[in-house]
Amino acid sequence: MTTSSHQLLSLAQFDLSPDRGFLPATDPLAQLPDEPILNQIGAELPKFLTARQFRSFVNDHREVMGPVADDWGLDVFRCAMRTLSFVGHAFVWEDPDHPASLIPASLALPWCAVAQQLGRPPVLSYASYALHNWRRLDPQKPIELGNVVLLQNFLGGLDEEWFVLIHIDIEAKAGPGLVGLVQAHNAARANKPDDVLQGLHALAAAQEAMRETLLRMPERCDPYIYYSRVRPYIHGWKNSPSLPQGVVYEGVADYAQRPQQFRGETGSQSSIVPALDAGLGIPHADDPLTQYLVEMRDYMPPRHRTFLAALEARTDEQQRPLLYGYARDRKATHPDLWKAFCTCVDLLAQFRDIHIGYAERYIFRQHQSHASNPTAVGTGGTPFMPYLSKHLEETKRFTLD
Repeated sequence: MTTSSHQLLSLAQFDLSPDRGFLPATDPLAQLPDEPILNQIGAELPKFLTARQFRSFVNDHREVMGPVADDWGLDVFRCAMRTLSFVGHAFVWEDPDHPASLIPASLALPWCAVAQQLGRPPVLSYASYALHNWRRLDPQKPIELGNVVLLQNFLGGLDEEWFVLIHIDIEAKAGPGLVGLVQAHNAARANKPDDVLQGLHALAAAQEAMRETLLRMPERCDPYIYYSRVRPYIHGWKNSPSLPQGVVYEGVADYAQRPQQFRGETGSQSSIVPALDAGLGIPHADDPLTQYLVEMRDYMPPRHRTFLAALEARTDEQQRPLLYGYARDRKATHPDLWKAFCTCVDLLAQFRDIHIGYAERYIFRQHQSHASNPTAVGTGGTPFMPYLSKHLEETKRFTLD
């Protein structure tokens, strides 16, 4: 799907929800229909990992899942991808000192088949870890902390649960902000300053709610527990010190027994911050993190990637980002418009600042005990501290003359 920079944007054309943002429009399936072995593995994964018996269990079963059907609904594919991704990472990382460099065909074949259907690599990505990994305790109440729990865990426990639930709550709170961002873009194209202002105010309100949720991370997620019990399982096998060649997906014809390298799960695969950067027009000078963030789009659901590209394509007659150019040109005639725009940029800077603090506290300051869980490299496989700080400074400078 392509969207001209002169067309009106709508969330619906990208399968996005005004209430849920990038979360799925329907609550995720809890289990796969007619797949008792894989459902059992998913349910008992924390016990298998605690006992260090998971690899042997998988190796004892030549088949953990039936054939993948092309006509499964999207909810079923997402459910299968979630369980297979957790299972695949559990198999690789069960023993952090001796990660598995080969995923057996019983896992590799269905995992790759499902991943192909979803347009994502066969690795645990943010979509399966967070976007499609929750249920509501009370289906009549909102998707928010206190009413959501995870469908799938590695070891389980409060810290792992809370870490992911914070992300899910932020995703839900972003929904009304995306509505505001799209409204502001469309109104700028139609030269309706009052509607632009209304959209920016809605975006700022959502950003404030997202910030308040992010600030709650330390309430129930301890840095040491996160680093030593949560983080080890979400690493990938690209730029991995302990899996330098990557991982072989046994029996997958397209890979011809050659090791594959895929990034690990990371919040950088969420579309929220990239959408804000794109929608507000914040540029980032080329650096390794910028290149990495572009690569992270390959791990997002395809419609989310298309939405980001559509936002980035929207420019004014001077080829400036549409919303930025519109607000800046009206600083004298509509000062509230420029002020509202700057508020949204400042709130994004605040969000980045809080995130950097967590990256330092939860990862960088921790004591590295395994080569497979480095403190200087993110779960996506890149050094993060200097580049996160650089992107924060670029955001702060954006609205300064």
